Amino acid sequence: MKKLLLVIVAAAGLSACQTTQEVAENMRGEWIGQPVDSFFVMHGPPVSEYALSGGGTIYTWRGGEDSFTRPAQIRSTTVGGQSFGSSQTRSRTTHQGPGRTVTRSTTTSASIGFPGLTQDVIVRPAERVELVCEAQISVDDAGIIEQVRISRDTEGRGFSFSRCAEVFGS
Repeated sequence: MKKLLLVIVAAAGLSACQTTQEVAENMRGEWIGQPVDSFFVMHGPPVSEYALSGGGTIYTWRGGEDSFTRPAQIRSTTVGGQSFGSSQTRSRTTHQGPGRTVTRSTTTSASIGFPGLTQDVIVRPAERVELVCEAQISVDDAGIIEQVRISRDTEGRGFSFSRCAEVFGS
């Protein structure tokens, strides 16, 4: 029952997670046709810009920069443990009359064990994880957003698939 509940909770949590593509679609729906200055006021200035020869500009915006250390994954194994023991069973049969026989059995056992050595094996070393969301925003000569494209989206914190989803609150 507990396993089923855990699976249901995990599925519900993951169904709420968005992919980069879903975040990009939401951003296009929200920002295309809006002044680029409104985007920058809400989310911060661009890190670079590129003027197009036919007019307009492509801005590179970056946000949500953060990092954390993912701990090492370690597997512990026990090597060399041994135990020694013996057991003895005694049976006694008695005849208590015609057609009636009783058998009583007693088993005794003794053992001694020596624990093995615990050995830790690093399955995956600790690693520094960088989080970032980066978007390319194309605007016309008047500064109106024509296109939004997510150019870089790392995993989010915890179970999130998308740092951009966390940054834009999608």
